[in-house]
Formats: sequence, structure tokens, C-alpha cells
Amino acid sequence: MKKKLINEMIAESDFAKEEPWRVFRIMSEFVDGFETLSQIGPAVSIFGSSRLKKGDRFYKLAEKIAYLLSREGYAIITGGGPGIMEAANKGAKKAEGQSIGLNIQIPQEQKPNPYVKTLLDFHYFFCRKVMFVKYAKAFIIMPGGYGTLDELFESLNLIQTRRIESFPVVLVGKDYWKGLKAWLKSKVLKKSCISPKDLDIFYTTDDPQEVVSIVKKFYET
Repeated sequence: MKKKLINEMIAESDFAKEEPWRVFRIMSEFVDGFETLSQIGPAVSIFGSSRLKKGDRFYKLAEKIAYLLSREGYAIITGGGPGIMEAANKGAKKAEGQSIGLNIQIPQEQKPNPYVKTLLDFHYFFCRKVMFVKYAKAFIIMPGGYGTLDELFESLNLIQTRRIESFPVVLVGKDYWKGLKAWLKSKVLKKSCISPKDLDIFYTTDDPQEVVSIVKKFYET
């Protein structure tokens, strides 16, 4: 059943405010996402701040990385909004690749950027997050805030606990991420809250071409 039809049923129902109806809305988001994204082939999800502007070097890096990955045959998935998301979709479109945006309905009314070719709208963050992971061969993590950190640590946790098959998690911006890496090693690892091998789940780089090489090498071995 299509999401539009389910939403129309909910809107017309006297029980629209009752909890059981949420199940149908959740189901519609999963069905819509699975149906659309199952056709895209290998993909890479790129995350980063919505607040970084076109002149920022990380905006330019995200655009370049997405362009190179698209040229290698990867679809590019982003959150569909501005900033780093826009840059990545822009790079994918420039390479004539698949440029996908998973937009979220939030009070600030995030509008999809103009470089998204395939757009999916989500009301629930957890449905959207499933789509980022399920269809990704890699996560590229650009500098960002709470949302970006959320996606980073969820991917590391899923890989660590073997709830998903391992894939490359690449942090772009060595200087931006060095404090986090140092904290993980000096505090979290020192307290034995993680194992030494858990620090090997992710990579860091500043080089767009190295990002591509990391992803390609991972699947060649």
C-alpha cells in the first residue's frame, strides 16, 4: 500500500490521533523506502552539517567526493537538505549519477536541495535511518553536529555488535575529528568501554581520492 494512500486514510479517519494509526504511517514509510531504494544498486550515504555554505572547504570536498564516487558507479544518498547534503547531491548530479535525498519533516521545515533527483520524505527519523544503512556500501562522515554524530555512532555500534555487515566508515577532515579520536582512545578505550579493534572500524582522511580508494579496496579484499 502506497504511503500517500495510507496518509489519506489516516487524515480521513476519526481515529487519526490514536496510537494504532501510527503503525500504518510507519509501515508506509518503510514500504515506500524499500520499494524506491531497492532499485538503485550500490550506494554510499554521505552525512554532514546543513549549516556549511558553498564557500566552505568541506562543502567543496563533499561535492568532489560525491562526484568521484558517482563516477565509480555508486548512487549517492544524503539527507536531502542544504549544506553538505546539497554539496554531495550536487556532485552526484554533476557526474550524471543517482542523486538521492531522504528528507525529514522537522519544525524548521527542511526543504530539499535542488540537486536531488530521487526524493523520499520521512516523518520518522528511525525509518529514515534504516534506509541510510540498509542500502549503503559505505558511510562518508563530513564535519557536522548532533545529527551527523548520531549517524556516525549508530553505524559504528551496528558494525561493532555485528547487527549489520561491516562496511567502510570514512571520517573526512582529520583536524575536525582528531579530538574525538583522542577522546575515544584516552577515555573510552582506557576505561575498557570499547576494545582496541573497535578503533579500526573507521578511517580518517582529507583526500577525496583516498575516500574512493578506501571504499574500493574494502570490497576488493
